[in-house]
Amino acid sequence: MNAILPDVSLSETATLPAALDWVGMQGIDLPIRLGEGDLDSFVPARADVQVDLPAATAKGIHMSRLYRLLDRLGEPLTPERLRSLLADMVTSHRSCDSRAARLRLDFALLVRRPALVTAELSGWKRYPVRLEASWVAGVFQLSARVQIPYSSTCPCSASLARQLVERAFLEEHGTAEHVDPVTVASWLRRHASLATPHSQRSLAQVQVSIPAGAVDLNLLPLIDQCERALGTPVQTAVKRADEQAFAALNGSNLMFVEDAARRLLVALRDSHQEVRIHVRHLESLHPHDASAWASSSPA
Repeated sequence: MNAILPDVSLSETATLPAALDWVGMQGIDLPIRLGEGDLDSFVPARADVQVDLPAATAKGIHMSRLYRLLDRLGEPLTPERLRSLLADMVTSHRSCDSRAARLRLDFALLVRRPALVTAELSGWKRYPVRLEASWVAGVFQLSARVQIPYSSTCPCSASLARQLVERAFLEEHGTAEHVDPVTVASWLRRHASLATPHSQRSLAQVQVSIPAGAVDLNLLPLIDQCERALGTPVQTAVKRADEQAFAALNGSNLMFVEDAARRLLVALRDSHQEVRIHVRHLESLHPHDASAWASSSPA
């Protein structure tokens, strides 16, 4: 059959003429290819894509054109490829007078991380990522948001726990003129954990603008920079020696939610544009979370 199929988006006009800010699709499942070092692989992603519709009488956009253009994401993902993709989405809708396009990609990096002390032991850690790109009147903008889990131990709780341990020791040995180190060590082995500070898994969401002309997305370097600033990234595969090392790391790295936000801001603001930070400590003391936000203005 060679019959011409009807296309009402072309043959009809809108009964209620009005320009629309954005029209498109949400929740498109597709594979994308990351082309950065060890991350040169395909990962499952979900895409939202839209163009503007300034033509007040246009019945609708051509969604299949946008969908087919998304196949380009099977090529290694770079800022330039995203810019070109959005520009071509606008070009594909000249009949609608479109001047803008935008794209959101949600996916996750799965990265192998080594244990703290056990040689040749490692496991996988998942980092959710969101890329947001727009092309508006010839101006391209791109940002990346990463989510990073880490551990946080409360300084106030640690101080209160130390005081209780101190009091218990003095109650038992406070009248002694001399207590030998072996006795002290034995007491600590039995009683040092009679009060423990609360710590919790915590989450940092960090969003940065990727500058025009950037060659790569540099997602993993951004994640690594954040984990170094926070100091206590959650672990994957561990043995007892690694668990002990992690306990020591937390004990020497006490932080409020305010501390975490400031650490990230100071670490990132000189090397990244338009930094936006949101940190949450998923409290073990409370049924609610502690949160902080921070941002930097572009230079």
